[in-house]
Amino acid sequence: MFLYDELVSNMLIILIALSWWLAVIPCSPFLALPDSIFVQVFTTVTVDELTPGLKSILSFAVPDQRSGKFELQYLHDYAGVNASIGLTANPIVNLSSVFGTKALAVGADVSLDTATGNLTKYNAGLSFTNQDLIASLNLNNKGDSLTASYYHIVSEITSTAVGAELTHSFSSNENTLTFGTRHALDPLTTVKARFNNSGKASALLQHEWRPKSLWTISAEVDTKAIEKSSKVGIAVVLKP
Repeated sequence: MFLYDELVSNMLIILIALSWWLAVIPCSPFLALPDSIFVQVFTTVTVDELTPGLKSILSFAVPDQRSGKFELQYLHDYAGVNASIGLTANPIVNLSSVFGTKALAVGADVSLDTATGNLTKYNAGLSFTNQDLIASLNLNNKGDSLTASYYHIVSEITSTAVGAELTHSFSSNENTLTFGTRHALDPLTTVKARFNNSGKASALLQHEWRPKSLWTISAEVDTKAIEKSSKVGIAVVLKP
């Protein structure tokens, strides 16, 4: 489903994200450093309450000149609508909405490429939410894939949860089954792991070292091809 993040009103948020991949040399315990490091500065300006429930958002990334986007969001107790347009000569226009109650919700997401006049994305979803579980059914990839997911909170004290997701592709007639879990080691540190039926396993460790600022270490390995390079990622998020 389409969830709208809580945005800080009437202020400038600068998020600096630094991430890179480290390739593990096959049959070697040493790591090979990448040839380059990619750095972007993400900036978001939010103007809240133009009218009750309506806010406008301007976002862009430096140095990506094509990343500019203008959004309008309307939030209500039982509805949410988001419309956005890219700040380019031939922008992508997106419209998404969700309607429902605390227990049941339905939503859709559509994107239009103004350069070609084609719909580049159209998705729909249905979700059921209870006190300790979330179940959803989503139609994605222009109707080519159907995904059913289940998320269950085992313990609110330790933020322990388990989940499963089954995806069916109509074009390839393939199924993908993924299991995942998360657990809070302490109020500021979280560990997550997942494994799918194709043999790929991944895990991450995330720590909030100051309010709204995080560092994350992640790793992924293909258990059916151990001889291939594994992946290790590091990310840092800073928010003032």
